[in-house]
Amino acid sequence: MNIQKLSDEEIKTKLSKISTWKVVNSKLHKLFKFKSFNQAFCFMTGIAMVCEKMNHHPEWSNVYGNVDVQLVTHKVAGLTELDFILAEKMDEIASLFIPLVQ
Repeated sequence: MNIQKLSDEEIKTKLSKISTWKVVNSKLHKLFKFKSFNQAFCFMTGIAMVCEKMNHHPEWSNVYGNVDVQLVTHKVAGLTELDFILAEKMDEIASLFIPLVQ
């Protein structure tokens, strides 16, 4: 896949499809809040497998039931299609954990 930095207009269009994500400091950002540490850790484990297949990895941290995620493509120092694909996959996997507060 040819990795190209997205324009501001492209980012705005893509953000409309993942409305629970925000751009903070030029990175896609979302705080996932799970009911427990176990749910948060299971979410991270599932995402780790996706990341390996994509060869695209998040900046993230975990405290109890919270997983704080930032996505950026370091190779181009900005947001690319890969970041938005990974954000959508994260939302899909997070939806398996009920209840989930976003």
